[in-house]
Amino acid sequence: MTARASSPRGPASGLANLLVGLRQAELVVTTTAFVVLALVIFADVVVRRVSGSGIVWAREVGVLANVVLTIIGIGLASADGTHLRPRILDHIFPASWDAALTRIQELLTALAFAALAWIAFTVVLETIELDDRSVVLRWVLWPVQASLPVAFAVAALRHGIYAWRISLRPRERGEGELA
Repeated sequence: MTARASSPRGPASGLANLLVGLRQAELVVTTTAFVVLALVIFADVVVRRVSGSGIVWAREVGVLANVVLTIIGIGLASADGTHLRPRILDHIFPASWDAALTRIQELLTALAFAALAWIAFTVVLETIELDDRSVVLRWVLWPVQASLPVAFAVAALRHGIYAWRISLRPRERGEGELA
């Protein structure tokens, strides 16, 4: 609904820089996870074709990389204005209410992500306490699970910033619309 502001100084500029930094960090993590996923699956296919038997741990590493990729990808969708949201009520209220409704929407989204971050954090703590491990790899699972509360907390922060400084909120893009 709104475009990104480019204020040269002031608190909005610091928040804009924070949002850019968060997006860049998410992009690095998701790209790395995607590369790991692609390489492991490719290697598994090649080994399977050559030897008739794949790499035993490949699927599990692929699944773990995919978990990180998809959960951190939530932030990229929000940062780019491409996240999914119901639009059924968009035209019920007068256009003059748009700014207030957008702030409320962003605040509610931030609160929902904060609640999810707390729940995910408690799950990670329980996983650490129980020393849950991957069956095939025997790796502890909490480092991968930790991507959930981190992603949700970052999303809560991002949407809280959007609620506070609506000018920093990206323009929403429709289905099939390119940047």
